[in-house]
Order: sequence, then structure tokens, then C-alpha cells
Amino acid sequence: MHIKKGMTVRVISGNHKGSEGKVLHIFPDSEKVIIEGVNLVKRATRPTQENPAGGYVEKEGPIHISNMLPVHKGNTTRVGYKILDNGRKIRVAAKTGEELE
Repeated sequence: MHIKKGMTVRVISGNHKGSEGKVLHIFPDSEKVIIEGVNLVKRATRPTQENPAGGYVEKEGPIHISNMLPVHKGNTTRVGYKILDNGRKIRVAAKTGEELE
């Protein structure tokens, strides 16, 4: 996958186009990602000891991985791969050729 947990990504299509955030969780089987502060959905919660009143909670919903690109130095970029002399494969920004964090 071209997206890793902890990366900053920008949504490039859909209802949340242009939104940026940090990747919180990745679901490889369904190819979806949860991004901090993007695609907020309301969920009803039961009363618990921590939240005796229950009620509605806003939390992030998943977005398909094809609708986002990683952000490198303020701009979106596609991900390329490069094999180093020692045989290690690293991910690089396609626009600049620099290594992605």
C-alpha cells in the first residue's frame, strides 16, 4: 500500500476533497483508511460507566485508499520505489525523488 500509518495525506476526490489529516488506522483487506478529522460520522452510544448519559458521538469514518495521496513538503505526490545498494527497498516521492518518511 502506498499509504502508511502516521503519514499526512490529502483527499483528492469525493465529498471531503481537499481535506488533509494524519492517518490513524489502515484496513488492508478492504483498502480503506481512517484519517484524523476527516469524514466525521455520528454514532449512537449506549450508556456506560465512563459515559453515563450515552448519546451521540462523532468519530472518523473510513475512506477508500484510492481517494488520497501522501503530502510531501506541502504538495501531494505519488509514491515510487527505489532499491538501495544494500538491497533495501524504500519509498520515494515521484515528483522530487526524495525519500518519504
